[in-house]
Amino acid sequence: MIPQSFEEWKSCLIKCNISPNAEWARERLKVFTDSAHPETRKFIQSYGEQHLNNVIQWYKQIQ
Repeated sequence: MIPQSFEEWKSCLIKCNISPNAEWARERLKVFTDSAHPETRKFIQSYGEQHLNNVIQWYKQIQ
């Protein structure tokens, strides 16, 4: 399932034993806002740019 909202996404993180916090979100944003980063490129290939934009906004909500 691909999360469609911040709450769904956050719930998925918690189920995967990821504790979202501001420091973690900042580090992830560094990756996902770098369009040349291999992880970002792979994410776009797998999920598309719209979902990447959603995830970036969700990371910003954690900060």
